[in-house]
Amino acid sequence: MDAFGHVNNAVFVRYLEEARIDFMRRLAPGGGSPSFTGGSVVARHEIDYVRPLVHRPAPVTVELWVTKISAASMTVGYEVKDEDTLYLRASTVVVPYNFTEERPRRLTAEEKAILKEYLDDASHQTSQPKGTVAV
Repeated sequence: MDAFGHVNNAVFVRYLEEARIDFMRRLAPGGGSPSFTGGSVVARHEIDYVRPLVHRPAPVTVELWVTKISAASMTVGYEVKDEDTLYLRASTVVVPYNFTEERPRRLTAEEKAILKEYLDDASHQTSQPKGTVAV
């Protein structure tokens, strides 16, 4: 919380991180596929704080979806809200990263195909998100 009893902006970034990590782990296919099992790094965050979120026991939901897929990155869109109120809209550019070689890598064809199932590049207000996490 900040001095006014609101959830601190850094906490919102943690909410986004937890939701994104959960999302990526759920994408990893079974059967020994290497897709989504390597590392990734955040290249950019963009956050619009819509309303202050006062600390309370009730959880909020982080909804997320993919807004862009390129050769070597993906962009994830988010909304943090409860049933009645939108608190935050955000996006994150995520780059697959090979930590052994210490450099970015390209998305594989399999990763792109999986991500396309969650692609929603239209205005999110008129569409349904593909993943949710309560925090």
